[in-house]
Amino acid sequence: MHIFFKTVLCCSCLLLNGCLGLGAYRLDKDQNSYSRALTESNKRQTLLNVVSLRYADTPGFLDTTQLISGYQLQRSASLNANTDVVPFRPGGALSVQVQESPTFTFQPVTGDAYAQSFLRPLPPASLLPLAMGGLPIDVLFRLSVQSVNMISNAGAIGGDVGRGSPEFFELIHDLRLLQVAGLLGIQLEQTLDASGKSSAANHVFLSISSTKDPILSEVVFETRRFFSMPQNDERVEVVYGAGSPRKGQIRLLTRTMLSVLGQIAYQIEVPPEDVTSGKTLARVRLVGRETKPIVNVNVSREPPATSFATVDYKNRYYWISDNDFDSKLAFTMLQILLELSKTTKNPGAIVTIPINN
Repeated sequence: MHIFFKTVLCCSCLLLNGCLGLGAYRLDKDQNSYSRALTESNKRQTLLNVVSLRYADTPGFLDTTQLISGYQLQRSASLNANTDVVPFRPGGALSVQVQESPTFTFQPVTGDAYAQSFLRPLPPASLLPLAMGGLPIDVLFRLSVQSVNMISNAGAIGGDVGRGSPEFFELIHDLRLLQVAGLLGIQLEQTLDASGKSSAANHVFLSISSTKDPILSEVVFETRRFFSMPQNDERVEVVYGAGSPRKGQIRLLTRTMLSVLGQIAYQIEVPPEDVTSGKTLARVRLVGRETKPIVNVNVSREPPATSFATVDYKNRYYWISDNDFDSKLAFTMLQILLELSKTTKNPGAIVTIPINN
């Protein structure tokens, strides 16, 4: 009998003490699980908005602003013995109950926050440093730049209009070669006001270094000539705007995020019957060096076995192949641009969804 009491007591202590580390144990599990789930949810939301724009449907944006994962731990132990029964038969019970109650808070992006995040052109001072962070500058320009000086990228409209200038794709190809060779640089400089404080505006400079490599030297020469740079000058200022630049400047007309999404949308190949019936316009056909879409989105009646991202829209499945590295990279860069464009202003409506298990 004494052995039984000791056994139950030891088990109770071990069980209840082990539960004290529940929070530390769940921290790593929850962080990884919720982070992955949030990433996948954002990918699907972005892809759904791209497909919606393809059919002139209204896009919607819902930001997850708060995740709360609460746990309630209930522990109990009991021991009883009936001395009137022969032979003596002690009894007992141990129980532990864990209840999880996650709460998600969403904020619809509307009003001024919508205008600031999706209708404001991306500033060159925020855009160009991404290339120095390792993002391919050719993909970055295809996504976010409408024109460089007097040459245009493909526009975000359907039909025969908006194909873009072949020179644009030649330029970004050369810029990518210079980036890979380490000959392309981006510098940010802040000006000081009369009081000596840094102003809000940044000056952005693009530098093209010289090289003794005969092939790259030709690329350096042609790129500097396109930017009207003296061949002995390695740096030129990048300013926002369209049209012909001043001497020593490059005019970069950047897109809004809504335009970026629309550009990807109108490069999606859709079933021919959707075009002939008037549901959507024909796909934008690119010209020049780059003739394939920035992001290749597939469509099928059945869901794919595996994919990078999949959404269901009007009885069809639109998906990005997990084996298409170029499309995955461009779509990931799109997600980065979306995060970059977000404003800190909070919209009025908040949607909180508690979940009881």
